[in-house]
Amino acid sequence: MDFNSPSKDQKKTIDHSILLCCKFFVSEARNIETLDAIERAARLNPETVIVKKFGDLTYNRTRYNLVSYVLHDCTGNAIYSPLHQSVVAMAEVAFNTINLELHDGAHPRLGAVDDIVVHPLARASLDEAAWLAKTLAADIGNRFNVPVFLYAAAHPTGKELDAIRRELGYYRPNFRGNQWAGWAMPKILPQNPDEGPIAVSTSKGISMIGARPWVALYNIRILSEDVPTTRRIARKVSARGGGLPKVQALALVHDKDSIEIACMLLEPNHVGADRVQSYVEMLAAEEGLDVEKGYFTDLSPEMIIEKYMNLISANRS
Repeated sequence: MDFNSPSKDQKKTIDHSILLCCKFFVSEARNIETLDAIERAARLNPETVIVKKFGDLTYNRTRYNLVSYVLHDCTGNAIYSPLHQSVVAMAEVAFNTINLELHDGAHPRLGAVDDIVVHPLARASLDEAAWLAKTLAADIGNRFNVPVFLYAAAHPTGKELDAIRRELGYYRPNFRGNQWAGWAMPKILPQNPDEGPIAVSTSKGISMIGARPWVALYNIRILSEDVPTTRRIARKVSARGGGLPKVQALALVHDKDSIEIACMLLEPNHVGADRVQSYVEMLAAEEGLDVEKGYFTDLSPEMIIEKYMNLISANRS
């Protein structure tokens, strides 16, 4: 599978200020052999760099951050990125080794490859990110017979990820009140996906693929086992619940004595982690609950670019 790999002449024109970052989420964090196989698939193309990997055993979910360049034709249209080959190869391994029917965890999910989001970095545009997301969706949906829903800049009307997930029942735990296990939804979807079949393979599930400006992922641990109260706090934090603008939050059971408020900061330069932390602390104090200092599960775009440049230079030397 070369996915129209660039010629030697094209490679001479690679511009490393036009970069895309692809976050690839799989529903697995406990099987090391599976994760190693997925990672090996990503490394088959030396022009793709894994700049960050983050997994959570309780959530049973792992994210890979991959970065590479984009090539354009003479009219300026994006025509190739090494990320295409790498992500499809990773998806193939994931679908062959992860069985969603046997999966369980404290984080919601709809697919073995649950989410793929493409972010523009440096001088790349959102249009270039959307091009890659739509190209990946077509390949993954049709090659692996998996329903794929596009979102944000990759969606024809810009429909957001949380809206699609809500329609598909993503946020409803199906096991022991606050966990997710197996496949407990209809095998025929209530709506047509953007790519792939309307029928669901219960071992593969559904994949979401989108493109959007950078999203920061920030988790705050509340020292409590009170799920209803922490869910109420999460709703008050979320923009949808009248809380902080461009913030989405979920209360997820994490350890025996704590629950995490997992936050997506959709405009981190406008509403950042400090503001979210302060707001959660205030709401928790009103309920008599203690809060730990939150943590990012990701690097900043600037750190990712720097790490990519260092790693790609090391690979070539």
